[in-house]
Amino acid sequence: MKRKVTLKQIARELDVSISTVSKALRNSIEISEDTRQKVKAFAKLYNYRPNNIALSLKNRKTKTIGVIIPEIVHHFFSNVIRGIEQVANNRGYNVIIGLSNESFSKEVINMEMLANGSIDGFILSISKETLLRQDYHHFNETINQGMPIVLFDRAVEEINCDKIIVDDVKGSKKAVEKLISNGCKNIGIITTKDYVSVGRLRTQGYIAALEDSKIHPKASLILKIDVELDSEDHLEDLENEIEQFFNNNKHIDGIFAVNELYAITAMKVARKKGIKMPDKLQIIGFTDGVLSKHATPSLTTVSQHAQKMGEKAADLLIDRLELDIDNEVEEEHYKTIVIETELIERESTK
Repeated sequence: MKRKVTLKQIARELDVSISTVSKALRNSIEISEDTRQKVKAFAKLYNYRPNNIALSLKNRKTKTIGVIIPEIVHHFFSNVIRGIEQVANNRGYNVIIGLSNESFSKEVINMEMLANGSIDGFILSISKETLLRQDYHHFNETINQGMPIVLFDRAVEEINCDKIIVDDVKGSKKAVEKLISNGCKNIGIITTKDYVSVGRLRTQGYIAALEDSKIHPKASLILKIDVELDSEDHLEDLENEIEQFFNNNKHIDGIFAVNELYAITAMKVARKKGIKMPDKLQIIGFTDGVLSKHATPSLTTVSQHAQKMGEKAADLLIDRLELDIDNEVEEEHYKTIVIETELIERESTK
């Protein structure tokens, strides 16, 4: 059985650009007859079939960007979108928003629908179910068909594309070091299961901070939440699990939570149990959202600068879209831009 090839592979084999291959397969008069015949023969030999995720090259520009996010009611993602739209509109592009709702299948469907002639490229954050399955075929097929992708926040090495991230390890380490410097001796972490990349990295930062201060990390002080409990339908279950965590760790005096929801829920449980903050318990969360500012007490957080992340993602995608593909030398040279985090101190820490 002949191997299935992509436009990028045909272009590499024949030493021409992806644009040339695409135009040759459509009998464009811009391409010489000899090149057209060579491309068609190679495509026929290896049974090339256009993918449902269509090309978006120079002759098919829509001046529209597709953005796919895991959650719509989330301060972080809404701020990223604000940054994307601001830059995109200033540079003459429109934005279409899709919602994966943390679902692998919805993510795939969104990409297929939007890529079928509606947009020029994607900016997206990977759904948790996709991270769990470790199935990234829809991203790689999109890229191989010539449509650029920029990943933000949740990014994995298996996808070769431009990425906008924060240093999750460094930001978390800084937060835990703050708790240690404030006198906390028994610091717990409320995090995600390891397959969620940002949760895993933030847990690494937590452990690194403890070890640097000669504090032995204890398994009992690490609570890994099932992502199903992140939804509105399971908030009571989340609260119960965190309350049990408190019950099992009577001497806990510091908590680092890898997202705002976990931090705010931990504060709610602490109030319910009559634990005074920050006198007896200090809490730091990750992501500086609206809830953090208006919580009681207000929450110390690690800010990801979400709007800046969106602005950089839009610039990176549009810069790549506006490259002259025929003159591009190294299409595989992708960029990873790291946005610096900032510790915002409020009333939940001393």
